[in-house]
Amino acid sequence: MDILEIDLEWQINRFKQLIQITESLHSFLDVETLLGELCVKLKEFYPDFSFSLLLSQDTYSHNDLPIIDLEYDSENIAAIKAYVSGELQFEYITSAINHTIIYAPLKGKQVTCGVLQIITTPATEFPEYELEFLQLLASAAGSSLENAHLYQQSKQEISNLQLINETSHCLNSNLRLVDTMTYMSEQIISSIHAQEVGFFLFTNEHAEVKILPGSTPYFYTQQAQIYIDYLSGKIELEKNPLFIGDCNLNNIKNPRFHSILAIPMIHSEKLKGFSIVMHQKPYFFSFDTFKLLQSLIHHSSLALTNSMLREELEHMIITDHLTKLHSRKFLDEKIQRSMKESEEGTFILLDIDNFKELNDTYGHQVGDKVLVQVANLIKRNIRGEDIGARWGGEELALYLPGVPLDKGAAVAERIVKKISESSDPHVTVSCGVSYWNKQRLDAYNFLFKRADEALYIAKETGKNKVVIQEQKIRVG
Repeated sequence: MDILEIDLEWQINRFKQLIQITESLHSFLDVETLLGELCVKLKEFYPDFSFSLLLSQDTYSHNDLPIIDLEYDSENIAAIKAYVSGELQFEYITSAINHTIIYAPLKGKQVTCGVLQIITTPATEFPEYELEFLQLLASAAGSSLENAHLYQQSKQEISNLQLINETSHCLNSNLRLVDTMTYMSEQIISSIHAQEVGFFLFTNEHAEVKILPGSTPYFYTQQAQIYIDYLSGKIELEKNPLFIGDCNLNNIKNPRFHSILAIPMIHSEKLKGFSIVMHQKPYFFSFDTFKLLQSLIHHSSLALTNSMLREELEHMIITDHLTKLHSRKFLDEKIQRSMKESEEGTFILLDIDNFKELNDTYGHQVGDKVLVQVANLIKRNIRGEDIGARWGGEELALYLPGVPLDKGAAVAERIVKKISESSDPHVTVSCGVSYWNKQRLDAYNFLFKRADEALYIAKETGKNKVVIQEQKIRVG
């Protein structure tokens, strides 16, 4: 067999191999699997050469595969030229051991995914058909990579749309604020693998920043405050999303978090607040992740605003506008529920002594001020589970669930003393105390009636005192 016949047979085998590898590569829709298969075939075709894949969008982990980022610098002129022109490029290295570097663009139909770099052994000459084979092989690999990238992007887009749809559906199901923000935080952590997620609301005409429930615990620490201050300032000034790949604040010596995304919450063209997402690794979040987060926050802004408005309305309904104590209706409901579910409880009815004379002497504005003072003193002298309410006019009420009569009376006496000592202008209060427990048949209206009768006795017998139901007077 002569040289021409050998060359012809070699060419036929090469192009058979090209057809096989093209079919093989196009069967893979996972980028990492495809790259692994490509490297295996390259080792088979060129066992004596070294090669690398210079990829332009390499965001995957490839273990030991010879894959590196394609960088735009002066040391990669031939590689960049192959990438831009879409044609083979050659680089001849003259040294103790001469060799040639061939750059073959991994060119798809729409984009070039990178460059195949092959370093030949000394004195190797590629015949024309081998160069053509190499170029076709690189094009087949580029087309396969392009298809795999598009497939994975399509899958990711579908996943993102499903996430946004599910999130929007859940957020618009009248969740409370804490549930809304907790759900959002969980969705962000699971979908983009963030380490910390925080939600913040501008208050008092943007003078303050309030941390919303659902934020991860880190944002309640002192260390987080420097990030919050910096990002809130940037968001308020620019009103644009922030994409920070490697945070390097001047006043943080060793920043704990490098990758930061900050998205403004805007509703009805007004800046309401912002969200912060962070990870310790630099450049952890991709631009696609950034766009996904923007969509999630955009779709959650309306739900967040609705949750806040709903809770503000609920608060207004159950809260007295002047004293900020609960409304009588709210107190009634809580006592009636407690009498079904608890073992005992103490009810205290308070009346500000000589309140009409106070209003006549100083005016209603001062009267309102005194009501607020008394309400604040009450709030400071009860537990979190106790309920203070405005009963009507100058009458206030307290309910202490699970508190026996002697302890309830002690609370009433303490409040009477505090008001007498601390009010300005000076006022006193009279108290009537009643009590219930499971051991005897009782009802809410009787509980109130006993306290009202005890209060009447306190007012008629000197004021500034506590009277307990069906007992003699206890002096305050």
